[in-house]
Amino acid sequence: MRGLRGARAALALLLAAALAPGPARSHPQCLDFKPPFRPPRGLAFCRRYTDFGCCDPRRDRALLQRFYRLSARMDGATYAACAGHLQDLLCQECSPYAAHLYDAEDPSTPVRTIPGLCQDYCLQVWQKCRSIFRYLSSDQELIALESNVAKFCRYLSLEDTDYCFPHLLANQNLNQNLGLVTADAEGCLQLCLVEVANGLRNPVAMVHANDGTHRFFIAEQVGLVWTYLPDRSRLEKPFLNISEAVLTSPWEGDERGFLGIVFHPKFKFNGKVYVYYSVEVRYEERIRISEFRISPADMNALDHGSERIILEIEEPASNHNGGELLFGDDGYLYIFTGDGGMAGDPFGTFGNAQNKSALLGKVLRIDVNNNDRGPLYRIPPDNPFVNDPQARPEVYAYGVRNMWRCSFDRGDPQTKEGKGRLFCGDVGQNKYEEIDIVEKGKNYGWRAREGFSCYDKKLCANSSMDDVLPIYAYPHKMGKSVTGGYVYRGCESPNLNGLYIFGDFMSGRLMSLKEDRATGAWQYSEICMGTGQTCMFPGLINNYYQYIISFAEDEAGELYFMSTGVPSATAPHGVVYKVVDTSRRAPPGKCRVEPSSVKVKSKRIPFVPKEKLIVNTPAPRPRLKATTEVPQGGRRDPDTSRAPAVDWVDQVPPPPGNRSRTPTTPAPSGRTPKPRKGGERRGQRRKKKPPSTTPPLRNGDVRLMDKRGHGRSRGRVEVYINGEWGTVCDDGWSSPAAAVVCRQLGFPYVVRASKKAEFGEGTSLRILLDDVQCSGQEKTLLECDHADIGTHNCSHEEDAGVVCSREEVADW
Repeated sequence: MRGLRGARAALALLLAAALAPGPARSHPQCLDFKPPFRPPRGLAFCRRYTDFGCCDPRRDRALLQRFYRLSARMDGATYAACAGHLQDLLCQECSPYAAHLYDAEDPSTPVRTIPGLCQDYCLQVWQKCRSIFRYLSSDQELIALESNVAKFCRYLSLEDTDYCFPHLLANQNLNQNLGLVTADAEGCLQLCLVEVANGLRNPVAMVHANDGTHRFFIAEQVGLVWTYLPDRSRLEKPFLNISEAVLTSPWEGDERGFLGIVFHPKFKFNGKVYVYYSVEVRYEERIRISEFRISPADMNALDHGSERIILEIEEPASNHNGGELLFGDDGYLYIFTGDGGMAGDPFGTFGNAQNKSALLGKVLRIDVNNNDRGPLYRIPPDNPFVNDPQARPEVYAYGVRNMWRCSFDRGDPQTKEGKGRLFCGDVGQNKYEEIDIVEKGKNYGWRAREGFSCYDKKLCANSSMDDVLPIYAYPHKMGKSVTGGYVYRGCESPNLNGLYIFGDFMSGRLMSLKEDRATGAWQYSEICMGTGQTCMFPGLINNYYQYIISFAEDEAGELYFMSTGVPSATAPHGVVYKVVDTSRRAPPGKCRVEPSSVKVKSKRIPFVPKEKLIVNTPAPRPRLKATTEVPQGGRRDPDTSRAPAVDWVDQVPPPPGNRSRTPTTPAPSGRTPKPRKGGERRGQRRKKKPPSTTPPLRNGDVRLMDKRGHGRSRGRVEVYINGEWGTVCDDGWSSPAAAVVCRQLGFPYVVRASKKAEFGEGTSLRILLDDVQCSGQEKTLLECDHADIGTHNCSHEEDAGVVCSREEVADW
């Protein structure tokens, strides 16, 4: 892969999440606990949120129908005075801050039925339109306070007044750059991660078969490749195991080993897979490119007896082994070799990289199609040096040192702009790391140049070289071993489209480049892990292990990277992370995939995440009471600064048969972060503590949901496990189990354990727990005896619930 320089100790770069000092920090979030989005079409009812918010046209129509139903219960005078307020309140489900407005961020408290209101606005509505709250909510506590304006508005207030309606609409701190990728004061883009796989030994590659199954395959440097299913479970039997043939060692930084894998573009039909690995043959070290076929007996395993050696190249040293394999849109196989190792490419007069008769230090292109008979590979007829007797015909580009991780750009999802561009990270010698766009027949300068700088001054002065400069290079004070990445072209994080994301193995930096279409220049932005509330979404984390080994795309085009805390081929500390932008997501349903079925013969090993969100959490202040019914469509499975105006309703279609009426980012600082003792993570820059944060969701957290509005002390039990909420079956459900739930939610007493879906059926969720048997002393339901997670023999008609009790809260 690449050489480790300096100290080899795996040191921590763990930086706690924090907010910069100052006023409220934007944290848009919808009622399904996901980021807001841009609706695919305009909204007819909640027009304020037609450009960015939490409603698609389907939800907007549902809110309009609810408006019609509620307004039909008003007399003419009430409708004239209050219809605008009714619309405002209903449409806050579409606000990009809906989770804040409905107090839905804390899973231990029920979701409001009325959005949090600012005191002055509440007073205004109470004076003229207090009756509409009876239509909007069945919360009896709220209705009981209707005659007392102080208590009524106190009840509807938010603890965090920055988010109350309608003041948040004019809050510059909340609305500035809303929907854009979050960046800190230094221009560092703040992204988040999802842990996808762990316990891997130097994961060097992750690929997909492009066969509609949405499986992904992760290769370890020791020579094993594992199959992962779309639910992230791993198959116990390896997809490939050539560990006995692969040449590597436990030494930290050993660059030999299993280095690359790629599926043939027609794998679905021919079952062919190609691998790149180090091997020793009669005391001679070589790199080997081999072809395998899928096993006829198991679609999740290669036939180990089918190996055919396509190409072998002698390696004069143990480093600079290259390792990338790619298929281009042209159907040809691209092979990326290193310059042979040692330092300064000392082989021959000008080095291997500049010698077109050598296969080292090159990008090679060969044709392995239709090779069942005849030669194992052919030379594409348009290869640039096929007619040069002094060159190997396999050579596609030359003058590279040790390209580590390359990728083809899929192109813009709509316009296909950029499609087919070949990006590579080329590891430097002593001073610079570089990113290149590789083109046919071009010379990329090594050993004459390193980055933009001359390395061999005599060779660099040779005007006949005609070498291509990189699109970006950075000095070794920022990092000492580039890991090439991908141009993001996925669906789930639309703000990242066109951003080339890459990293550095040694420093652990994540970085990005964005092309200026007008000038062709590439603008640099560093990537940081989200601070404060940026990553406070279910299943997200904001830290990673330092040594960034590789990047990957899944079949849908989403972006991943692999890193480890101990860069040894035998250390099981590798983790795979998915990159997520929480500033904006795609509209619901747009990114849905339907994986083709996979016949599994091996045992499935469920994925168990181990990494945690890192956040500084100050001592919580006492929470005010909240209204207790979930807004319509506000359960999990389901840009403006103007103040609200009653004449909004003038733009709404009248109810049928009723009444008539109406940044470039700055250059990098160049500082290399100093390692910290104790771990091997890289996270956020350290800043001051945030003024307030919300605890992240943890496995075993519970909440109560009650359609009838009985309050926060009673309801259907829903439990959070492995990134999702689900219900609990009442088989074996008893008071000791109910006591565990009540104690988690802060209630010292249990009135009773409820069965038979007394508080409604959670049909939009999966049933996650069944046969729960507790002693009553456990901290969470997961510590009780229970069936395997997700395994049950019941229906939602048996959803369990609880009724809890505590001392009366003092009146305000």
